[in-house]
Amino acid sequence: MHTGSCLCGGVRFEVSGDLPDIQACHCRSCRKASGTAFVAVLPIAKADLRFTAGTDLLSAFESSPGKERVFCKVCGSPILSLAAVLPDRVRLRAGTVDGDLGVKIASHAFTGQAVDWCAVADDAPHHTGARPA
Repeated sequence: MHTGSCLCGGVRFEVSGDLPDIQACHCRSCRKASGTAFVAVLPIAKADLRFTAGTDLLSAFESSPGKERVFCKVCGSPILSLAAVLPDRVRLRAGTVDGDLGVKIASHAFTGQAVDWCAVADDAPHHTGARPA
């Protein structure tokens, strides 16, 4: 069991089971939504995520057709994203999970859009566009 929260602590959640390795995305949309060079997500089954507090604080923004980004409306912390094409999955923001995760970055997507001020220099696979299906 893993726990996590937003910055203000109003939104709290639990994730059952082991966490998958992280997927990093460097696309412009993810950079704008996170305010960072890339976003680090944990792709998990929706059934493995349980909110324990603050569901009334969650707000969603459809950043592109069929993709919603869910965040805390008090502190603005990004919590997860949802894609209509993957209704049983969520992409939980790795930075919201408490403690050591015991995982690593498994791959990078959209490195063709990566910023010039943050090198992508690990051994994980790098994809200039979307990850292959």
